[in-house]
Amino acid sequence: MENKELKERFIDEKTGIEYKRQGDYYYESNKVLGHPQAIFDCVSGSGSYIPNLVLSKQKKIHLNKYGRMRLNYLKEYKKAEYTIMFMENTLINHLEEIQETATKRIDLIIDDLKAKSNITEDMKNTDMLYWIGTMNTIKQQAEEIVLNELIYQ
Repeated sequence: MENKELKERFIDEKTGIEYKRQGDYYYESNKVLGHPQAIFDCVSGSGSYIPNLVLSKQKKIHLNKYGRMRLNYLKEYKKAEYTIMFMENTLINHLEEIQETATKRIDLIIDDLKAKSNITEDMKNTDMLYWIGTMNTIKQQAEEIVLNELIYQ
């Protein structure tokens, strides 16, 4: 019997995926001279070939509250979309766009709600508790609108 080492790496021509050997493998050949039908090749050993999937370098961003909420939502409820975006390297750009849009939209909604509720900066000095309560309510309303429009879609 003749033993040959298998390649460390190979590329599947049909799929284009590179495979990497993990563990020990070798060919065992049993050839009987003069009988081509008696050729017996097998692979033996302990190990396997695994796909060598490597993602390209991605830019690093700091996720704020809304970026993390969107990421968690995608992971838990939109697994297919999350996986597709992750494999196509569009996830980071998507999260960055969502968090920027959410932050701008919340600021815009807070300004609009402040104008509608006739709340002024002078109220901080005269009736601080009323001003704090109203501002907290406005912020919660703005966040609820943005969460429903952007994050949980």
